[in-house]
Amino acid sequence: MLHNQSRGGIHGIRFAVTARRRGEVSVRLNRWSVLRVCAGVSFIAAIFPVSLHAQSTGLNGVVALSSQLVDRGQAITPSTPILQGAASWTSASGWSLGLSGSTKVRSPGQMVETLAQVSRSWSLSSDWQMQTGLLYYNYPGNSRSRVYNRAELGASWIYRDVLTLGLSAAHVFRSGNQRPRAAADIGLHWPLAWHFSLVAGVGIAESLIPPHPPYTYNYPSHYKYGHIGLAWARGPWQMELEHIETDLETSGWRGNLDVSPWVATISWSF
Repeated sequence: MLHNQSRGGIHGIRFAVTARRRGEVSVRLNRWSVLRVCAGVSFIAAIFPVSLHAQSTGLNGVVALSSQLVDRGQAITPSTPILQGAASWTSASGWSLGLSGSTKVRSPGQMVETLAQVSRSWSLSSDWQMQTGLLYYNYPGNSRSRVYNRAELGASWIYRDVLTLGLSAAHVFRSGNQRPRAAADIGLHWPLAWHFSLVAGVGIAESLIPPHPPYTYNYPSHYKYGHIGLAWARGPWQMELEHIETDLETSGWRGNLDVSPWVATISWSF
């Protein structure tokens, strides 16, 4: 659940516990959990995998430092260092529970995001894995960030730990329109030499909230987002640098926080 873009951007911590790597369960940082994914998917997206053998029950944890918290192309925090932490429990049958939280390094006593997740992972074949999950996002900061509080139901299909396809529907609590908001994304994690990997993803999502006035007239119902970058992993350590793209501003979604064109994350798992 470490959130960082899987889903098109980095990052918040979202423990996406997914079935990947030929029968293993992996815990990814909110990247495209993140595309998000992932996850999202996507913290997901989402993206930083820490493997757990699916044959055994286990506890897992990750701590990470990111340059900004971004969720599906939308900036949740300003461009400032974000400390993230996540913990998960995984059963031998593929069920997992996870909790994560994020705070600004300059204001360590104030949480900017918390996330709870329950998910189920299983193998479809020797090449394909699948995960379904229910997530609750809470942003306890100012009124601008609290509008993103939501519950989200999602499903991801993973091919050989390289390609991730994700679909999700979210219910936003602080919105007059109770219609679910849909999102779809695809992510790539391609191994390179010397412990490096190419990471990339694109997605499309319906807006969780409408833009601020005077941009509420005839605004688009959806927007697109994506990322590309390099990841390095060795032992419990992982680093990632991504270039983020979104058409939120060009599509009339002004009034949001600015997304930094580059987002960096370093994490340690235990």
